[in-house]
Order: sequence, then structure tokens, then C-alpha cells
Amino acid sequence: MLSRVSSGAVQGIDAIGVVVETHITNGLPHFSTVGLPDSAVRESKDRVVAAIKQSGFAYPYRRITINLAPADVRKAGTSFDLPIAVGILAASAQLPVQSLEGTILLGELSLNGALRPVKGALPIALAARRLGARRLIVPRENAEEAAMARDMDVYGVPSLESAVRFLQGREGFTRFRHDADDLLSSDVEYPFDFAEVKGQDHVKRAIEVAAAGSHNLLLIGPPGSGKTMLARCVPSILPDFTLEEALETTKVHSVAGRIPPFTPLVTSRPYRAPHHTITEAGLIGGGRMPKPGEVSLAHNGVLFLDEMPEFRKHVLELLRQPLEEGKVVLSRASRSLAYPARFTLVAAMNPCPCGYFGDPNHECTCPPGRIQRYMSRISGPLLDRIDLHIEVPPVPYSALGNGSRGETSRRIRERVNLARARQLPRFSEYPGSFGNAHMSPRDLRRYCKMDDKAHDLLRNAIARLGLSARAYDRILKVARTICDLAGRDEISTEHVGEAIQYRSLDRGKWMDI
Repeated sequence: MLSRVSSGAVQGIDAIGVVVETHITNGLPHFSTVGLPDSAVRESKDRVVAAIKQSGFAYPYRRITINLAPADVRKAGTSFDLPIAVGILAASAQLPVQSLEGTILLGELSLNGALRPVKGALPIALAARRLGARRLIVPRENAEEAAMARDMDVYGVPSLESAVRFLQGREGFTRFRHDADDLLSSDVEYPFDFAEVKGQDHVKRAIEVAAAGSHNLLLIGPPGSGKTMLARCVPSILPDFTLEEALETTKVHSVAGRIPPFTPLVTSRPYRAPHHTITEAGLIGGGRMPKPGEVSLAHNGVLFLDEMPEFRKHVLELLRQPLEEGKVVLSRASRSLAYPARFTLVAAMNPCPCGYFGDPNHECTCPPGRIQRYMSRISGPLLDRIDLHIEVPPVPYSALGNGSRGETSRRIRERVNLARARQLPRFSEYPGSFGNAHMSPRDLRRYCKMDDKAHDLLRNAIARLGLSARAYDRILKVARTICDLAGRDEISTEHVGEAIQYRSLDRGKWMDI
């Protein structure tokens, strides 16, 4: 007898429909799975057999063939356990085949028949909606997440037995529903707030500019000056999450298996801070079974690289593609996968190996050649892709001993939201969320109009500092963001002058070493 059960498989951060076909025929007991299954799918045989028996059903000791269609797409993961078990029960006449119409099933089975959560529930739910499915049955831990796919009847069940009883109409479960707007409207509490940062007003201003325009930022200062604390506060002032951003971020974290059980949506900006020993696959993504890396887990949030020169140089160079294109493309012999990676890069570094070059309170022990080698660990092309280079000096005691609180992240975020609202009409034709940092050359000509004095100031700066064409574009984009924060339409000298001041590595003391 033949049965067909609908399920799904994750491809990148999206999913495709998969039909689990089960054929049972007379012959010696045999269980085979075809359709390019990986080892986790092939091992499902032992889990499925044990779960069927432990759930009180009869396992058919006959020749069983499982086909995962389309057969030319590799299937990975454990989410096919439930549809395979249900397919065997339907093909052996223990479950009406008609009850499976318009239903998507996914879930990992334990040996006693209980359902365990799986990765990629939200992408599969969204794919099921596109394919016209009416009902989705998932483990209880994934039901909240899958319910974010609107116009789908999502049911969370605890076990194989419960799933079968539900399909037979003998047991009912509550349908999961969520209003995404309500989830996003709730006020998000971030663990770090700019009100707790002492001093560093000019650095806070630069971070506000970076947040308002999605600009990348490099903090340069001695140990203990507060670079890490400032970086941890950045997510708290990024613009409010839109539903599209939240769904895309949740899809990335779902595919990576980082969604906590019973969590419907990622509602706060991600913050990722990988260690400097991270590998290429850990940062960019990939591996034998490709999965998102840190740059994708930081999508729509912050990627913080502390002690940036300590990262291996070839690992840092891999950041060029995501910084330019906002995505990572992993090409393999059989397929190519794309993961989104549009993040705000915040990097921190010391001014020299000992950390005290230029510090008025400590003597630097590094010879000039060693400082140059240290600074050269970050290549020029990568530095050009970082819009703001900010010096972070030591915090004076007068600021440390001051008991007053600084401006809160909430107030700064209000200004950032207003500046970002001014940018939205410029990028209405682009998909996703864009800021001034992502403007194309055509956008620069259209939206970065300067008065004559601003032109003269920028021309002189380019000539004196020997800036590249990319650095020229970066200065224009930053000036456009400063102008947006001021609520102005035309870029003037004050906006260009402030933007030039944020290029410390182009104009600073390191040029004269």
C-alpha cells in the first residue's frame, strides 16, 4: 500500500516542500530510505521503529521503502521522523489516508514516541503557507515559532500517539496564533544602556550617527577606556524592529537551532561577539552540513569584533562580501546557499600592541615598526569598508566620580528612529531594511547634494589625506546621516566636517609613525 505525507526541508533560510512517500509490500522485512537522505535521516529508521512500537501501534514487518521527493535535493536533519512514522501507519491501514490531506508534519521522535523540537520550523511553516497547506503539526516547543506564519492552523503535539489521535479526530489541541504587531510593540529591555556609560560624549555621538545610518564603526583606544561597554550598548539604540526584520532574523536563528523552546519571535536586535580564534566557517558559515555563521546570526543587529587585529587576517578578509552585499553565498559542488548578513559592524582595537600609544597616563613601549605591523593587520580595503574610525581616550576621574547618569538609550533611539524615518522613502524600491550606509552610487548623486563650501572642504580633505574613492563615498554617506539627524535636506560644511573627523585612521597620528 502507498501513502503520501507532506513535510518540508530547509534550504538556506528558506524551505521547500517535501513529500514523504511510503510503500509497503510483501517480502522479507526491510527498511530503506531514498531521495538523497543524510545520515540523520537514514538513522531515523531505528527511532521510527521504536517509537511506533512504544506508542502502542503495530509495526509492519514487511518491505518498507521511503522516498523523499523531490529526490534530487539533499535532505538533512531529524524533522522527517514524524512524517515517516505517520506514513508507515497510513500505508499499513492504521490511519486514514484522507486525514493527511492539506497537512504538513515535522518533528523528531524519541524512542518512547515523544516529539522533540526541530530546527527551521518557521521557514517550513512559511513555505507550507505558500504551497497552500491548511494545517501544520509540529512539536509543542516549535508551535509558538511556527504560528508566526499567518493564515495557517498550527498545532503543537507532544507525541506520535497524540499526533495520530489528532489526525483521526479522536483528540483535539488548541490552535496556536500570534499577533506579531503585539509582540513587537512590547518594550524591549536591553541589558546595557548608555546612561551607565561615564563620559565619552563624542564617542556616543559617533555611535548615534552609526546607528542612524547603519554605518560600520571602529573604536580605537587603550585598555580600560570603555570600548567593550560602548559596543554592548549599540543594540539598545538601533531603530525599532520591523516585522519583516524580525521574521527574517527569526528564520536565521531557527535554521541555526538557536530559538529557545516556546519562543515565537526574535524581538530584540541580535548582538554577536565571536572570539578572535574563530574559524572561517564559524564566522561566515558553512561546514559539511552548511549552517549560518556569526555574520548571519548578527543579521539586523550588531557584530562586535573585540581586539580586531588579533583575528587571523584571512578570516577578516572574508568580511568583505557581507559588508558590501549584505549576504553570504556558500558555493558547493552540488548547490549554492545564500544567508543574509546585513549587520552593523562594531570593531575595537588598541592603538598599538602594548595598548598605550598616545595615552597621556602611560608610556608606550612599542617601537614604530612594531606599531606599523600591528596596524597593518587590518587591510586597507577592509578599513575602507568601515565608515567611522573613532578614538576612545581614557575616562578621566572627574567623569568616573560623577554620580549623575548620562542620556538614556531610549532618548537616543528616538532620534535614531526619526533619522531613519527620513531615509525610508529613499530606499522604498529596495527589499529589506536599508540605511544611508547602503546607498548605491546612483543614490549618492541623487540624495547627497552639497553646497559649494561643503564641496571645497571635502575636495581639500581628499587631496590632503589621499583618501580612496571608497573613503570619499563613505564620508558622503556619513555626512548624509548627520544631516538627517539634524533634520536638514542639503549637506553643509558642518556635516562634512564632522564626517571627516570620524576618519581617525586617515587623518590621525598613525600616519606620521
